[in-house]
Amino acid sequence: MSSTFPRVPYTRLAADAFKALLATSQAVHSASLEPGLLELVFLRVSQINGCGYCMDMHATALRKAGIEPRKLDTLPAWHESRFFDERERAALGWAEALTRLPDGAPPQAAFDALAPHFDEKGISDLSMAVAVINAWNRLGAGLLPPLP
Repeated sequence: MSSTFPRVPYTRLAADAFKALLATSQAVHSASLEPGLLELVFLRVSQINGCGYCMDMHATALRKAGIEPRKLDTLPAWHESRFFDERERAALGWAEALTRLPDGAPPQAAFDALAPHFDEKGISDLSMAVAVINAWNRLGAGLLPPLP
């Protein structure tokens, strides 16, 4: 294996698709969800997918935004951590369910948990955010862009 990173210059070779994914990301960031929640979702999905580049980027953004270090440290165990509110728990549960699709559609319970915290627009924006970070994770984990 070559030590050249990324494995291929995908931003140049698939430039149109890369630009479209970037535009989709920008749309997600300007949608209805608050930036801190988006970053938590992005970091958790990146942890599940093992994307070091994305984990570094989103953890850095959360630290710069002033997230409590104990909250960041316990994100992989958010189910057990007292540092996450019910809205964050619903979003993280949905993000995990959409990221891990071993048997098809996510469980109804994960979807139902969203209703007290998100309207249909919020659920749509959250679902799009999870889809986008999963796409970035596949590029980051698969093609290995260098950490900044």
